[in-house]
Amino acid sequence: MSDWLTQYRAMAWALGVILLLALGAGIGWTLNGWRLSAQVADAQAQTEREHTAHQADLAAISNAAARQVSRALAQQQAAQQALAALDQKSTEELKNANAENDRLRARLAAGGRVRVAGSCTGSAGPVPAASAATGPARMDDAATVELAPAAGRNVLDIRAGVLADQAALRALQRYVREVCLAGGSAESR
Repeated sequence: MSDWLTQYRAMAWALGVILLLALGAGIGWTLNGWRLSAQVADAQAQTEREHTAHQADLAAISNAAARQVSRALAQQQAAQQALAALDQKSTEELKNANAENDRLRARLAAGGRVRVAGSCTGSAGPVPAASAATGPARMDDAATVELAPAAGRNVLDIRAGVLADQAALRALQRYVREVCLAGGSAESR
């Protein structure tokens, strides 16, 4: 019986050791699970914070871009309005100059005359010249010269071209001054 009892005790000891090892492994497994769960929760919280920060950065970038686009559109609209105002003013000036030219043409066609102020230093037909008694020629010595109707039409045609060129030049100068240069200073603010 002692053999049997010794074997029984050895088995009980072995079973006890196995139970203690199993219990230790279970406790270790549980503790390790808790530790890993905490690490996973920390990693998830960190990821969520990074995601939130990233979303905030994207929103700030998007808002800045929207403000830039809004400013650019406002500048473009202001430039377009300034250009429209300049165009209207230049068109009105050209229309008035052309109306004056048309009035002069109609007068010429109705038998009117085109006269050009001029002066000569010598005797040249109907234009009086300065005499030695009155001194050298001056601006107030000027007389008028009457042009033939064809020459008058030519002068009016030339005048119309000059008026159109002057109006275009003034419009371009205003555009540069009021739109291009004013737009550049607004962008640098």
